[in-house]
Amino acid sequence: MPVTWWENLLQIFNNQHMLTGLRVLVVVGLGLILLRVLNRGLARGLKNIPNPHQAMLIRTGSLYLLTTIIAIWVLQELGFNLSLLLGTAGILTVALGFASQTSMSNVISGFFLIGEKPFAVGDSIKVGTTTGIVMSIDALSVKLRTFDNTYVRIPNELIIKSEVTTLTKFPIRRIDLRISVAYKEDINRVRQVLFDVADKNPLSLEEPGPLFIFRGFGDSALEIQFSVWAQREEYLNLMNSIQLEIKATFDEAGIEIPFPHRTLYTGSITEPFPVQVVSR
Repeated sequence: MPVTWWENLLQIFNNQHMLTGLRVLVVVGLGLILLRVLNRGLARGLKNIPNPHQAMLIRTGSLYLLTTIIAIWVLQELGFNLSLLLGTAGILTVALGFASQTSMSNVISGFFLIGEKPFAVGDSIKVGTTTGIVMSIDALSVKLRTFDNTYVRIPNELIIKSEVTTLTKFPIRRIDLRISVAYKEDINRVRQVLFDVADKNPLSLEEPGPLFIFRGFGDSALEIQFSVWAQREEYLNLMNSIQLEIKATFDEAGIEIPFPHRTLYTGSITEPFPVQVVSR
């Protein structure tokens, strides 16, 4: 009796390899749909997280986890022995761990940075002699853009071991000015002039107010520290403007900013050195 096309079709679908292939296609199709749905859901749900780096890590980690689950599911459908694969993966992991200790140290340090949150993307930080704006905080390193527009990559392990200064952590910053005036000047008058300059500068904050500290008697001048506070965004503008204003106001008030002086003394019984002024 001849075999009909219907029976041929049934034989094809009864083939074990054919069924396995169909199951794999279904799993892959469902996985792609789930990945797309998860990606859209995370994009909407993570908008409320203020830290963009944390949002990126959560989104990437979730997608990688779902992709791993789908890959394991596909391997099971194809008949792979997962216990053997996991054992092989464990051996490879140990071997790679010994071969890449520095990379693993950077990865672990990256988790500490994320947990401790000493700075975030967009902050200005100083690490050693390097100062710049944080572009990204990745698994192995932190990327900075310096103020002269160069790119610097700093390994996470180095940041964990170093002193890190976050310049934009708080909303206000203090500017400490070192000022010298001649010994002949009235220190109370100098103090009042400095406070008047700060009061007239719109970038200088009233609260906290300016701070005047008499630091002592220098070799050639009276040493003063005058500190003013500024909004974080106006730090450089205030630093430049108030120093120019102090110089101009000192000139108007006749307050001398001295240059270094040296006096040569050879003993009480020694005659003074003769000095002759020659005009040209």
